[in-house]
Amino acid sequence: MQIANSVAVVTGGASGLGQGVADLLTRLGAHVEVYDLQGDTKVDVTSAAEVEAAFNATIAHHKKVDIVVHCAGIGYAGRMLPKEGGPMPLDVFERVIHVNLIGTFNVSRLAAAAMAKNSPGEDGERGVIVNTSSVAAYDGQIGQVPYAAAKAAVAGMTLPMARELAKLGIRVMAIAPGLFHTPLLSALPTEAMQQLASGIPFPARLGTPGEFAALARHIIENRYLNGEVIRLDGSLLHSNSDFR
Repeated sequence: MQIANSVAVVTGGASGLGQGVADLLTRLGAHVEVYDLQGDTKVDVTSAAEVEAAFNATIAHHKKVDIVVHCAGIGYAGRMLPKEGGPMPLDVFERVIHVNLIGTFNVSRLAAAAMAKNSPGEDGERGVIVNTSSVAAYDGQIGQVPYAAAKAAVAGMTLPMARELAKLGIRVMAIAPGLFHTPLLSALPTEAMQQLASGIPFPARLGTPGEFAALARHIIENRYLNGEVIRLDGSLLHSNSDFR
């Protein structure tokens, strides 16, 4: 997919990883629409009506949607059975799943419906969807049960979604970031963040939104990437951190 003059939607693009992607795609000449609760186009990704209305408005203005990078999500740190008090309230688990998993599928299904109407380009490509998983999908820690469950499901639906949409010329990929300088990471205790950062072999630091955006760019431009989840974590080592 050529980025210049394309129409791109970035969810969660008002801050963090999404903002890094939106800024880069804009610099590369894309027409970028940001869907975010804090942005100019305020959209709740869990709302079927709001996301559909946002896509309809984008298409009415730009005539198409070529690229969707889905970065909207929430974090949570807490044990199933806290050291004090009762078990984790069920609505906490439901909320994380609703935003991080159902929100991802909601955006993906409506993005695919919009892209299916595009005229095919080179190799018959009509669009590309890049979702955000997490290394927690593979190596979740104590206190990450809801978050790890949601991100594992995002990783798990990448390949079947890509296979289904292949006949339409729509690619589906996911990025599984490790520890990045984002507002989402601030939900974790400082001690936990320091311990995790110390487990990054190289570079021995947190990632930057620009590095996430650079990978999203490569995925968009490389038409042979499809149905894969790419870890972006500096070879993060296993940790026994307790996120509570």
